Amino acid sequence: PFPVELKAGKKYGWCACGHSKNQPFCDGAHKKAAPGISPVRFTAEEDKVAWLCGCKRTRSPPYCDGTH
Repeated sequence: PFPVELKAGKKYGWCACGHSKNQPFCDGAHKKAAPGISPVRFTAEEDKVAWLCGCKRTRSPPYCDGTH
């Protein structure tokens, strides 16, 4: 997982395909490498450090649930 500092009210796009070079965030690589997969868009509810999933197997995207 990636420890990421999230800012309240800010919108994020978590990479769901695994092809982004800007992990754990989307850089648009899915458009070419995995056109059937879209990023998970979310807005942080509070300022905090969160662990975002890196293995892409979490059952609670974008957050790590320990599946790895």
